[in-house]
Amino acid sequence: MKKTPLHAQHLELGARMGEFGGWDMPIQYAGILQEHQHTRTKASVFDICHMGEFELSGPSALQDLENLLTCNIPTLEVGQVRYGFMLNDDGGVIDDLTCYRLDDERYMLVVNAGTATADSAWIQSHLSSKTRFIDLSPSMAKLDVQGPESRHVLEDVFGCPLPNLGYFRFKEFQALDAACILSRTGYTGEWGYEIYLPNASVVQLWNKLVAHELIAPGGLGGRDTLRLEMGYPLYGHELSAARTPVATSRGAFINISKDFIGKANVQADLDDPEVLLVGLKFDSKRAAREHDKVYFDGIEVGEVTSGSLAPSLGVAVAMAFVEPEFAELGRELQVEIRGKTFPAEVVALPFYKNGTARG
Repeated sequence: MKKTPLHAQHLELGARMGEFGGWDMPIQYAGILQEHQHTRTKASVFDICHMGEFELSGPSALQDLENLLTCNIPTLEVGQVRYGFMLNDDGGVIDDLTCYRLDDERYMLVVNAGTATADSAWIQSHLSSKTRFIDLSPSMAKLDVQGPESRHVLEDVFGCPLPNLGYFRFKEFQALDAACILSRTGYTGEWGYEIYLPNASVVQLWNKLVAHELIAPGGLGGRDTLRLEMGYPLYGHELSAARTPVATSRGAFINISKDFIGKANVQADLDDPEVLLVGLKFDSKRAAREHDKVYFDGIEVGEVTSGSLAPSLGVAVAMAFVEPEFAELGRELQVEIRGKTFPAEVVALPFYKNGTARG
């Protein structure tokens, strides 16, 4: 398995490690529930160095990205980030990613770890001759600092005020004698930042952060319960190459008025979706798991994609694909969990509605 530059630090902190996307990553430190609540109330730092970063530049970069991604690229301002999907010819999701506009003709894509190699090959095979592609991943590290105290913590650590960033905005700046990119997108629902910096500087920053009294290291287990409470999709669960993003996004993050790879099947799904993603809330703490079956009056109508106890709510929640006629809010369905059936109500996403992300 691959290792991030912080692998030794995780072992020193006693993290429980596990495989994720081909990387040996920290799953938890003090415990998933404790790390979850610490992020919701104070701040946590997550090692996200496993994710991929690609730079695309040149006079044809904008048009190439318009073709590759479902989101609108021409209206993306310098200093702005946009979320979107990259699809195959059949409209299936190769990856969900964020696009940063660094300059008029320079962009950065941040992609998932498990799909980074395939993403790179797909992107390069669809670029014009005048578009330059650079894989920044081998030299670039990434830390996510998430939680309502994250700005206070980072200003303490950096010893200077942070730039005022709107949601899904970023700025290049100097910190700890290194050129960094600071953005504010987040994957937890809380106010937070992503810091892109050279590999050579990340251990110093990590050590300064975990030494702060308000911050704690967070693993991928807590990160997953945080994202599930917000109803955010995870590639390989809610998103895959076998299905268009329509069932998950219901048309959001898709500019259907432009041409992009896979558009025909996306349009067909928008007109007549086979399934839709819904939120399910249980009365108990008995958590459903991926592939658990969803029923209505004994008839199978869907399947769970992600499920867990929601620590902030004190009950179990899940996301599931169900047939459209069973997707309306308030509908009571049943989920088979390890041989027993439990009632669940279709509810609006996000499950957790008190996040501080937008400030």
